[in-house]
Amino acid sequence: MLNNLVNIGFGNYMNSTRVITILSPDSAPVKRLKEEARAERKLVDATYGRRTRAVIITDSNHVILSSIQPETIAHRFTEYNEQNFKLKENITK
Repeated sequence: MLNNLVNIGFGNYMNSTRVITILSPDSAPVKRLKEEARAERKLVDATYGRRTRAVIITDSNHVILSSIQPETIAHRFTEYNEQNFKLKENITK
């Protein structure tokens, strides 16, 4: 499980296998989604008071707010997946 953790900013990590999507917070539907998650107590604010730049949706319907750009977070997930693939490839050889 610890190998699946990806940094989402300011020392906060999340399990990469639980992520469904990473969205920009600017559209009205995403704002509604954020408010619904707050009402259901499924909102996790990892912005440390900074502006929200990415909204991460998990498979458990939790909504995680991050102050890191969605592209940066997606790049970190991609790096993790590439490293994990190479590790598995080396083990099977």
